[in-house]
Amino acid sequence: MTSTPGTAPGGQSRLRRRAGTAAVAALLLAGIPVGAAVSADAGTPKTATGPQGQKLTVSANTGLDPAGQKVRVQGEGYGLTTGIYVALCKDNGDNRVPSPCLGGADMSGGSKTSQWIVPPGDPYEGDLAQAFGPGGTFDVEIEIAQKGDGLDCAEVACSVVTRADHRAAGDRTQDVRIPVAFAGQDPGDGGGEGVDVPAGTISYKSAAEFTTAGKPLDLLLHPDSKKLYVGADNLPDTADVDERGLHVLNPETGTSDSWISQAPGSTGALRASAAARIAGPLPGDGVVYNYPLRGVGSAKSGDEAASGVWLAGPTITDIAPGTTPDTVLVAQGATLSEIERATGTATRTLTLPGGTQFAADPERGALWYTDFAAGKMHRVDLTSFTVSGSFDLPGGPGGMAGFTETDPATGAVWVGVDRSVLVFDAAGTLVKTLVGKDLARDAAFDTASGRAYVVRQDGGDLSDPANDNNGTLTVYGTEDFAVAAKDLSLPGNHSQAGAASLAVEPGGTTVFVTSPAEGKITKLVRQVSPLVTRAPADLTAKEGEEVALTAEAEGAPEPTVRWQVSTDGAQTWKDVEGATESALTFTARTAQDGYRYRAEFRNDVGTTRTAAVTLTVTAATGGDTGGDVGGDTGGNGDASNGVGSTGGDGATGGDGGTQTSGGSTNGGSDSTGGSGSTGTSGGSSGTVGGSGSTVGGGVAGGTGTAATSGGGSLAATGATVMSVTLAAAGLVGAGVLVHRRARRRTEGAL
Repeated sequence: MTSTPGTAPGGQSRLRRRAGTAAVAALLLAGIPVGAAVSADAGTPKTATGPQGQKLTVSANTGLDPAGQKVRVQGEGYGLTTGIYVALCKDNGDNRVPSPCLGGADMSGGSKTSQWIVPPGDPYEGDLAQAFGPGGTFDVEIEIAQKGDGLDCAEVACSVVTRADHRAAGDRTQDVRIPVAFAGQDPGDGGGEGVDVPAGTISYKSAAEFTTAGKPLDLLLHPDSKKLYVGADNLPDTADVDERGLHVLNPETGTSDSWISQAPGSTGALRASAAARIAGPLPGDGVVYNYPLRGVGSAKSGDEAASGVWLAGPTITDIAPGTTPDTVLVAQGATLSEIERATGTATRTLTLPGGTQFAADPERGALWYTDFAAGKMHRVDLTSFTVSGSFDLPGGPGGMAGFTETDPATGAVWVGVDRSVLVFDAAGTLVKTLVGKDLARDAAFDTASGRAYVVRQDGGDLSDPANDNNGTLTVYGTEDFAVAAKDLSLPGNHSQAGAASLAVEPGGTTVFVTSPAEGKITKLVRQVSPLVTRAPADLTAKEGEEVALTAEAEGAPEPTVRWQVSTDGAQTWKDVEGATESALTFTARTAQDGYRYRAEFRNDVGTTRTAAVTLTVTAATGGDTGGDVGGDTGGNGDASNGVGSTGGDGATGGDGGTQTSGGSTNGGSDSTGGSGSTGTSGGSSGTVGGSGSTVGGGVAGGTGTAATSGGGSLAATGATVMSVTLAAAGLVGAGVLVHRRARRRTEGAL
């Protein structure tokens, strides 16, 4: 419910000032129209505490209607010197301004997308803003939606917040935040708050460098044997032997498993041959590859030499698996052929207008042939072996040739031209241009994660200010083409001595990148900053009750955790001593009421924190105290001396049995609702209060008292209960552990 706006004096000049201030505020909070609102009265209210003790309550914060609905927002304990906005905003974490926000400054007094609350007597009280009530209170409704005005609460964490108005924009003391979740979301999810990098940030780092394969030209990580095949040329002055050939490496260590240096030449005689391009894997182990100038060979680890055939005609410019297991597709300039691997006989041949390289898409029966010189790309139907379409490469003729690769999952064609990657869909329509600072040289796809990896090389000409000799690894999502990992610099990887290539382990955990100029292969491993997978929730407990908070996160390397506590409304935090496990368990004390807790996860990549949660501790009721103490002490009504009376069961009688000794009498006749009985032996009297007894559990199970010795009148006053409570508090304050369990717990959690 919206409070009735106050009436402010001042006439037209006041209204003009209001309009001017509203215009400024509108720049800070962008308003959106919201559709039909849905009442949230049936939701469970949620409360948060601010840095100055403010209490903010929202009528519902989960399962909200993404299209828009009303929520009731109430506050108390706000200062009467600063105006605030009430709105739905992006939650940027502690001590960071909540922004941007849905809803704007109310310039008409009729909007419900945000509210402006000001101190009584403020110049803007009235049409635009309403005044705080007594004690810094307010009670308003706002309409919120999941998405609008550039903010999407499905993508970022959002909260209903209060924040200082535009006249004190840097004041963080008015920030109180209650996370919200729309239908299909869970509160506290979203990965947590990244401190130095966003939660779940993916990056790669160099883990090793392999220099055991000469000048690496091409890579293939075999899907079955898991061996790393490297097509290589000789790198002069780096070894005593000619290093050209097909190298087989252990991908973990880079050590050589095998080296096939010989392949049949034009006469059929074996000769030392580089491995220029790897076409694809053989079943189980081994690869098919091209060796200069016109050789098509195959070999596997352990072979002494490759088997192969020598083709007639021009130099081979590209190679890929054929449409059958026994054939390969070969480009010899603008001529495309499918040949038998055993004989070198061409079964089909097609001459295109121009081009040098291609990418086959066997799933869709297509092959994409690029002609960089003419700025064209041709689609070949693999069934009919005819050209079925031609497309322009943006930028026109003469672009520097990079690569042509197809995404096996979507059929999209990725073409590297100069510093750009052109992405065409399976129909040949350009859908995205990805521009980088270096030359696009090769691409590989990981269908498991839906990501494309592009290696870029520096031009290597240092007379060009755009060059610095360092290449780049870039990673993109294959559906939205968004950057999927932080760009990684590849020092020294330039194109002056050949094009770089790469291979990706399924799942993207490891990437191998060649640097021909340096004669090395760099092994890169994936890192992920902590991403919260389970967040703690607010807790309400009674004094002395054991509580537990749990948080979990994933990342690479595995993140460590530590728990932190704030006693001043999340303004400052300190570590909970010894709390380094996913569960924080401790005994709640009334002194901790309003304390806030969070888990902080760390690894080599970054730090991520869960949203802070609030512990609410209520005092234990008298019935609870009397039941625990009295029930245990005199529960069965056993006589203290001699043949004592029997009395009621302490567990039944309001959980409050009282046993007295020393001559005083406190019998059943004084019981309000009791079934207590009196037994006497040797001048002592033992009484156990039944259900509702005055001594044991109070009237109708109300306030109870602990067992006492030396007089029922003291027990009846409740003074003994107070002394026990104070004693327990003193023990906690002194750091004494009152209760332990087999698992590690943090007593009191500060």
